[in-house]
Amino acid sequence: MFELTFLGTAASTPSAERGLPALLVGAGGHRFLVDCGEGTQRQILRAGTGFRRLGHVLLTHAHLDHVLGLAGLVATLGLLDLRGELAICGSGETVEFVERYLSALWPQRQAPVPLRFVVLDPGPVLEGGGFRVSCFPVRHRSTQSLGFRFDETPRRHLRPAALTALGVPDGPLRGQLATGNSITLPDGRRVEPDEVLAPPAPGASLAVIGDAGEIDSLIEPVRGADALVIEATFLEADAGLAAERGHLTAGEAGRLAAAADVRALYLTHISGRYAPTDIAAEAGALFPKVSVVGDFDRASVLARGRSPSEKRTRSPRQSSSR
Repeated sequence: MFELTFLGTAASTPSAERGLPALLVGAGGHRFLVDCGEGTQRQILRAGTGFRRLGHVLLTHAHLDHVLGLAGLVATLGLLDLRGELAICGSGETVEFVERYLSALWPQRQAPVPLRFVVLDPGPVLEGGGFRVSCFPVRHRSTQSLGFRFDETPRRHLRPAALTALGVPDGPLRGQLATGNSITLPDGRRVEPDEVLAPPAPGASLAVIGDAGEIDSLIEPVRGADALVIEATFLEADAGLAAERGHLTAGEAGRLAAAADVRALYLTHISGRYAPTDIAAEAGALFPKVSVVGDFDRASVLARGRSPSEKRTRSPRQSSSR
């Protein structure tokens, strides 16, 4: 399961109700921040999530509305005496820009917390703790942009009936089988893991995309995801303006979700020129399970076949207006 907290859901300028882009993803005991718009550290405080266990910032691209909050975040971590390393990850272009930006404030790597800058190429980012993170290219104007995919590692569960039939007693022997190791029973019989383990069950999957100028190249990277988070900056009535500025319409986001057979669509990067209900209606005409999210909304992403499915809630700290 992945836990999402939407910290900033505005387009390129904030509003009274929406901060600049930032999404907190909880995966096992780890937390990842995807993008860090201006004021993200305050949004984290307002959301009540705290700063602990935040080890990675995954940046989609180098535009200011997605990275300008990094300095404030680093300063806040230092003031709170949270000294764990923070890995800032993105494309070569993005990392180069961010290094220059932060070095202007803290020269010679004298930031208040240890920073590690990680240049990503499309492919694996990290794996462990029951999940893996990968990235893929996204076309957005002339930037080196990346999208991110989180996938739980498929798990195999013990079959109680098979264990009973083979006479495997409760205790450490069952634990060894669960981890994929063969065992020898007290009577000398050998039991292999495949005899008692069910077929692998797919885990949850989440795809997160920042700004994007087209959808055709994104279908395969997000295919089958249990949840897709993506921008919907314009409506189809302004498709020409969307193309000129390298952004998607709500209709395009809905078409992508349908073509890629995702399970739920979360729309963000919302412009104040449109009513959220109109954005939801346009995307919903093409894909049924769509939500236009706001700041401090939360969602849980579960694997297909598990119940309940994705749930969306609002933080108790959230304002009732939007």
